[in-house]
Amino acid sequence: MIDSPEYVRWESRFAKPDYEFGTAPNDFLVRCKPLLPKAGTALAVADGEGRNGVWLAQQGLDVTSMDFSPSAQKKAAALAAERGVPITLIQGDAHGWAYPEAAFDVVAEIFTQFSTPAERPLKWAGMRRALKPGGLLIIEGYAPKQLEYGTGGPKQIEHLYTRDMLEQAFGDFDDLRIVEEEREMREGAGHAGMSATINLTARKP
Repeated sequence: MIDSPEYVRWESRFAKPDYEFGTAPNDFLVRCKPLLPKAGTALAVADGEGRNGVWLAQQGLDVTSMDFSPSAQKKAAALAAERGVPITLIQGDAHGWAYPEAAFDVVAEIFTQFSTPAERPLKWAGMRRALKPGGLLIIEGYAPKQLEYGTGGPKQIEHLYTRDMLEQAFGDFDDLRIVEEEREMREGAGHAGMSATINLTARKP
């Protein structure tokens, strides 16, 4: 993992003193608050510097924040301490981590589009496995139109998410809702400006 170009790239970005994507939670995740359980366990996949995992912990959930960057996780620990909430930090690769079976009431994947087409099914299979029956899945990613905006995310179209892609992966889930949006985003230097996103919420059967 530490020899991969993606690890080197992200570790370099996260090693800077500033929070690359700010410290406020993702706004789509915040809009999902009414769907969250009042208590339970949550997994934040590739959680980076912890802004989303820490917010989930602030909602009363027992959060595991997983990321492969030690620099990012150091910042996540600092943010959790600042906000006065506990989180469990696990250094792991989103594609190769041993996702535990039916362990989480919530699994959130917010802008983890470093996955190649070959890696993405490994990540999503792990996320499916980790959810408890009835558990809530939350995904936000950039849609292909994001390449026109260039305000964040990958430059390779094969890394971006489409409705068909999400329906093929999670079409058997209950209460499936997929929404494509174009909206202004202000998430640190990493996501800044008008953006084309695609959002999913669903529950594991």
